[in-house]
This record gives sequence, C-alpha cells and structure tokens, in this order.
Amino acid sequence: MTHFAYTGSGPYCYANSFAMMFGADGPSTAVIEVAIGGPFGMQLIGGTLPFFDPYGWDPEKGFEVALSALGWTSDVTQGGEAEEALARLKAALAAGPVWIGPVEMGHLRHQPRMRGPIEADHYVVALEVDDESILMHDPQGYPYARLPLADFMAAWSAKTLIYGTPYTMRTAFRRTADVAEVDMIRASIPSAIRWLSMAGEHDMPTGSSGNAAAAEALARLIERGCGDDLRSHMIHFAVQAGARRATDAATCLERAGYVEAARIAGRQARLIGALQYPLVAGKDGEAAASLRELAPTYDMLRAALKGQG
Repeated sequence: MTHFAYTGSGPYCYANSFAMMFGADGPSTAVIEVAIGGPFGMQLIGGTLPFFDPYGWDPEKGFEVALSALGWTSDVTQGGEAEEALARLKAALAAGPVWIGPVEMGHLRHQPRMRGPIEADHYVVALEVDDESILMHDPQGYPYARLPLADFMAAWSAKTLIYGTPYTMRTAFRRTADVAEVDMIRASIPSAIRWLSMAGEHDMPTGSSGNAAAAEALARLIERGCGDDLRSHMIHFAVQAGARRATDAATCLERAGYVEAARIAGRQARLIGALQYPLVAGKDGEAAASLRELAPTYDMLRAALKGQG
C-alpha cells in the first residue's frame, strides 16, 4: 500500500495556532509542521521521557526558521511581570487576535480533568480579554473557550514547563514573500537534515539519547516494565503526535519530489502508529519490536534527504 495522507484530530496546537493567524492565505498545517522541524527525529529525554521529534528540539527552536521558509514573519514579545504582560496583551488585542504560548495546559480548566500543572506545553489564540476572563480559540478542540483570567495568567507564566519564556506572544503576522507550498517544503529540507544529524550543542539532561539510540533505549525501557506514567504519556500524546508528524512529512516530501525520503517517512509513520494498540492493550513486546524496526530509519531518512539535496 502506498502512503495515504491523514486529515483529522491530533495534538497539533502550535501548527493549528499558526494556521489560524495566517488565515486563508496560509499554508496547510502539514507544511507548517514540516517547516518547524517536528517530524525529523526522536528523543528520549533523561532516558525516560520519549518524544517523536528531534533530539534537543522544542517547538520554539523551529519557529523563526519555519516562518522564514513559509514567507511570513511576526513580532514577538515576552517576559516581564504578569501585570505588564497583561497590559501588552490588552493593547495587542485591540488590533486583532494574538498567538499565545507556550502555556501550561494543566491550568486551562475549560478542558476536562485539568486541575493544575501537568508539565504539558500548549498554544492558543487569544481573542478578547477583560478584567475577569479571556476568550480564546483553543486548538485542542475548544473554539471560543472562555477561561478565568487568573487561570490563564498562571498558564501563560509557563513556570512548570521545561522550555519557553513566560508571557510569550506573537502579533502582527504578515507575509514577506509569496511562496508556493512546494517551495516551502523544499526550503525546510536543510533544517530537517540538521535536526536528523543531531548536530550542535544541546542542553539535555543526563541519560538523554536521540534517533536510533532513543528508539532502542525506549524499547528496552518498555520491555523492563512500562510504568503507568510512561504508558499514559505515549498513548495519550507521544504516539498520536509522532505518527501524525511522520505522516505529514511523508505527504509533504512526496509533493516536493523527495520520493525515497517520503517512502522512509511513510514507513516511520506506520511504525509509530503501530505502537498505539499494543501499548493500550499491554502487548509491550510488540511495541518494543516496532521501536527496533524504527531505529535505523532516522539515518536512512537523513541520507535520503542529503542524497537528493
């Protein structure tokens, strides 16, 4: 079976938030995700926390490169005290919606079961604010969600997240160039190769690993006993996000003519997606086997992209 593109639900908060800000003239979320770099690698942070995204990566590290490749730019403000951040937000909203994040998802109490920090990052688009509450489009599935202002400010402070500057927002989104989607994809390839190469300095916790080493280490971790926290993280977030990222990479690479790289990304998507049922059903040996098949594909994808670049 050939690769088949995916459209549907999934944890794509920053790509969806960017798409809202770009409006009708913006690229698809698949192209946005590829430009940000999310599909190009795997990491096991501190030897215990897996993500199907590049070693040493977090979304903010890909935003400026992505915006340039997409032909867009925006103004960024961040930091300071809560009162001045709120004043900035109120002033910015007078000109239109504002892109917000990262925020601590656990403080977003309009979402069921959110009762406090869970160390999970999220992005939203703010629409209106008053002295009591904020109105937002939450791409987790909550358009026009209203939240008490105190909860929003606690989330926006990002104190419990492992990356991000408090009170970060983006405004004044504007196009700098009229770029076709296929050219956006091609402009993102050098960044994809860099992420797959795990090049440069990365401030990572002891025991962290990337790509093949991360897949092998995660397989061993699962075989030794997949604890409740690890299982929950994987079945409720990491596998969903990872499979969709790889699927979107395959779709985009195919569009741009990177045939072999698209084939490999498509295989990655199938292997990551194949983790969901075994992990839910407790068939951990099957999950470990899929991870071991996944391990060599990261070097294969990097070689395919370099070979055609």
